[in-house]
Amino acid sequence: MIRRLASAALTVAAILIVGAGVSRPLQSAQPVDFARGEQLPNEPFRQFGTSITGAFEGWFENTDGSRIFLVGYLNRNNSEALDIPIGPNNHIDPGGPDMGQPTHFLPGRHWGIFAMTVPAEFTTPDQRLTWTIVANGQPTSIPLRLHPDYNISPFTDVAVKNTPPIVRFAEQGPGAQGPLSILSKAVTRTTSVSSPLALTVWADDDAKFASGTMAVPKNLPPPVRMYWTMFRGPAAVMFEKDNPPMDTLAGGGVNVLFRGKSTATAKFSQPGDYVLQVTANDYSGEGGGGEVCCWTSTLVKVTVTP
Repeated sequence: MIRRLASAALTVAAILIVGAGVSRPLQSAQPVDFARGEQLPNEPFRQFGTSITGAFEGWFENTDGSRIFLVGYLNRNNSEALDIPIGPNNHIDPGGPDMGQPTHFLPGRHWGIFAMTVPAEFTTPDQRLTWTIVANGQPTSIPLRLHPDYNISPFTDVAVKNTPPIVRFAEQGPGAQGPLSILSKAVTRTTSVSSPLALTVWADDDAKFASGTMAVPKNLPPPVRMYWTMFRGPAAVMFEKDNPPMDTLAGGGVNVLFRGKSTATAKFSQPGDYVLQVTANDYSGEGGGGEVCCWTSTLVKVTVTP
């Protein structure tokens, strides 16, 4: 609970301040001084025409000692998905502009959409990367830092030792686990405009129940739920079912090892290079119910021919 509340406060405080109707990035990491009448930054949702802000979920260490930044976003446009190519309106600096961030932004809050390895020269909490997004003419920027308050554990839940699902693109193939949507690790597929692409995924999970309240609901959701979205691409992608049903191969209850299989179908209207993302949520739900654990996301690069 403490981690969830602290994470939520830090995310909100890092987003932006509003002035003269234009979003401005928060320039200081100093805490909000309520005694002086300062308020947490905020901006209302609209149907369309407003901003998108990156959301720094936190950082964690790899087994080899390197560090990973985990980053999501908040699209305040309730009815507007936006495509913002890498460049002056979508860049991470220094070292960018392309650090593996998305170019397709769906409405709403999206947790841990991509991960990137922290530069080796980063050794102090004061060093930072900055993600800038310009949407509908409104620029926002967020800092990405190795601050100790942002240290997270996306592979193990503290309360019940829940772990993220393991996702495979072949029944006996290598597995991906945790929020590691990194372009260099994406699997590859090829199809044509006239041929819908079948996307079959196998998932294994420990089926441990963890949620924001820890109260088991009367009607439990499936142990694993799959969600497909476009991450990058030159044109729209249509999924026959972006939340395909999961066929149970083993298990199916709380604390019973689960194994399942699902298939989605993607249709492409134009040739080109696309990146799709699949997210596997367990009982903890989207964003781990605020605990930043335990979901898995990974990427699929698709080359579409005429």
